[in-house]
Amino acid sequence: MPLIIAHRGASGYLPEHTLAAKKLAFEMGADFLEQDIVASRDDELLVLHDVHLDRVSDVALRFPDRHRGDGRFYARDFDLDEIRTLSAWERMNADGSPVYPDRYPAKSGDFGFNTLAEELALVQSLNAEHGRTVGVYPEIKRPAWHREQGVDIAPLLLNVLADFDYAATPDQVFVQCFDAAEVTRLRKELNCPYRLVQLVGYNSWSEATTDYDQLWSPEGIRALAETADAVGPHVTHLFELNNVDSMPVVSDLVGVVRDAGLLIHPFTFRADDLPPGFHSFEDLVEFFVDVVGVDGLFTDFPDRVRALLQE
Repeated sequence: MPLIIAHRGASGYLPEHTLAAKKLAFEMGADFLEQDIVASRDDELLVLHDVHLDRVSDVALRFPDRHRGDGRFYARDFDLDEIRTLSAWERMNADGSPVYPDRYPAKSGDFGFNTLAEELALVQSLNAEHGRTVGVYPEIKRPAWHREQGVDIAPLLLNVLADFDYAATPDQVFVQCFDAAEVTRLRKELNCPYRLVQLVGYNSWSEATTDYDQLWSPEGIRALAETADAVGPHVTHLFELNNVDSMPVVSDLVGVVRDAGLLIHPFTFRADDLPPGFHSFEDLVEFFVDVVGVDGLFTDFPDRVRALLQE
């Protein structure tokens, strides 16, 4: 049975990356909880999807003059104590409208931001209380940019994981990153003891200087297998649409990934944001589980995936 990876927690129901969303995902039966990692001005590791704060908080109201020249508010420009004063909101578009209108009401609720250490403490407490072993799945966000800003977050992440004794149970951790150079560095220079996941996006996203067109090719995949244990492609990388009837068919590259010995953990399975070619969440999950044969999947709705897998 594939792993259920709670994408930013149970983010289909509660604001992403809040402790409440992580606890709910745990209760919904997730196998792993995801943590996106960025750094504050005082080098604290925060669980936050972006290096920006303005689309998920009231930072512009509380600190209206603290934006950079591009108008964005960067977590790196705030100390942890300042970030703790902010309210965490459901994700918004640039115009202030909710990205997912039918989810938790935007700009409401008593939620805040947390550090990686605080979340790991919560996960281990829940594991002990419920007799389960739910793992963690941290992502190093924009490592090259962070180094330009004066902080190297990869070794900081490894140190925090070691503080919580994860080195003794490395099977409870996956470490992921979009930056292929950072994945190689984690393995060869930083001696990362955990399974490494190369995320695969599109060059237009500007997540890293990595050339995803080259990476997501037979040659790139085979080279990737020398350092990574798994790939985390966007769902659209794993299928093509049949032009005759617009039915999804498995990409030929799935076989290349399998032959290279890599696990496949695609993102993101959302009931309210289906990729082309799929008419229901159930059809989407069934295709990727039964036809593609993924080893894990990132989802905003861990309860719904759990129910489908149990069927």
